[in-house]
Amino acid sequence: MSFGQGGASWGDPGSPGHDPHGSQDPYASQAPYGTSPSPQPYPQEPYAQDPFAQNAFGPSNRFGAAERDTEDPYGTQTPDWGALADASAARARRKRWLLIGGGVLATGAIAAVVATTVVSVNKGDANASQGQANQLPPVSELPTGTTEPEPAFSSVAPPPPPNPKDFVSSADKDKAPLSAETLFPGDKLTVADRAYRKGATTATTNCAAAAQGALGSILASNSCDQVIRATFSKDGVAVTVGVAVFEKETQALKAKEQAEGGIASLSGAGVPTFCRAPSVCRKTANSYGRYVYFTVGGFISGQNATKADKNVFDAGDDVAEFTFQQILARGQAQASAAATRPVDR
Repeated sequence: MSFGQGGASWGDPGSPGHDPHGSQDPYASQAPYGTSPSPQPYPQEPYAQDPFAQNAFGPSNRFGAAERDTEDPYGTQTPDWGALADASAARARRKRWLLIGGGVLATGAIAAVVATTVVSVNKGDANASQGQANQLPPVSELPTGTTEPEPAFSSVAPPPPPNPKDFVSSADKDKAPLSAETLFPGDKLTVADRAYRKGATTATTNCAAAAQGALGSILASNSCDQVIRATFSKDGVAVTVGVAVFEKETQALKAKEQAEGGIASLSGAGVPTFCRAPSVCRKTANSYGRYVYFTVGGFISGQNATKADKNVFDAGDDVAEFTFQQILARGQAQASAAATRPVDR
């Protein structure tokens, strides 16, 4: 049975006829502690002259016997197996601790080598960077000129975006097509929840013929170019809008300030004659740019309109607002086209 590394290995002591030492003395030719005595003939006691009467396992003899029989050099008592096992285990533990301690020391040594290498590399990189910096030429030797042209920036401020009103304030800029269909497209007008059916439309260069009372002469005296009219009706109320067109805005403003009388109502397309004397109707006058737009509205039945007739006022305001938005959109469209038009050089 074995008791660990470094321990003695023996056969089974209980086996009949088995001699654990063999037929020869295992210690006959060597001293147990490194001495070299002269060989002695068997069966002389190998330890008779040994100054170390006690073996490595304690005060007992080599095999655990208290004393050795002088007649039997090997003793006749059974070896102390427990002592041998304890000794073997102790040697194993010492060897294991030595291995662990060696591993820790080796690990520490490797870590120290790695740290030293990292510091050396970093130092080398720093020295290399410093060396590269030192290789740069001084500022006085750097080139000051370049062959590439520098970007040029214009000192002239870009023009402001076109003003839509400018395009509807003068005939020189207001070049978009102009007719009853461009001003009043479609067959009805819808404002909020109120829908008006479009009736008759007309355009004439005889501005006085499209007016009533003093308005005709006022339009003519301010050089009116044409008058475009359209009628809208809803629930027994009809409104005619007339747009007087002038060459310049100044003429339009003067005609609006002098306005008397009113625009002549336009019948037809299902709308009978309305707002003619002696009927009382509501009249308005406004301008934008070179356009002056007039409205006249009342009951188709000839009934006089009063301030309490909200439907008459609503109809006149809706048609006038729609006309203004159409003139404004005309100017916006022409301004937008001018902004995107390439500039001639």
